Amino acid sequence: MKGKITTRNIVFLILIAVFIIPQTRQALQVVLHKGLSYINKSSIIDKEDRSAVAYINWELQSDANTTISFKETEGKVVFINFWATWCPPCIAEMPSLQALYEDYNDKVVFLFVTNDDFKTVEQFKTKKEFDFLVYNTLNEIPDELKTGSIPRTFIINKKGEIVVDESGAINWNSESVRSQLDRLLSE
Repeated sequence: MKGKITTRNIVFLILIAVFIIPQTRQALQVVLHKGLSYINKSSIIDKEDRSAVAYINWELQSDANTTISFKETEGKVVFINFWATWCPPCIAEMPSLQALYEDYNDKVVFLFVTNDDFKTVEQFKTKKEFDFLVYNTLNEIPDELKTGSIPRTFIINKKGEIVVDESGAINWNSESVRSQLDRLLSE
């Protein structure tokens, strides 16, 4: 068998090449995280374990050159997603976020927050055909919302309590998330 190339060896070499080449590596990671997003589920935090958000003067600027103060969201259901254009799990969950946004943007405040520059964001949104506003922070984020990993998503109820805190790719356009939002909107 020495010197004989087998199908297994060829497949192994192709897989190594796929993981080494950046363009294919990211695409493969996005596909993997997309699959995981259907396994990972969003869940409501038990009432006794919820923490309240401080409505400090957190200012955000949108890619449409508008600003919003986090204080303006007080008393509303707020959906905050921290993400980046280069992040495979973020890219994987974005189509589900766009679909959710299309149906709930008139009832829920959506804050898609990134550190990416708006030129990069606009190229990403145009390529993917997303139309939600994206925000950069202008000052300090409330302590309860600070994160060291992305994607990270928070849903805040009308009382200012964090009712969902999820990391990683999730299918946000699921019936369970829609039920969660409907319940929060009716409270």
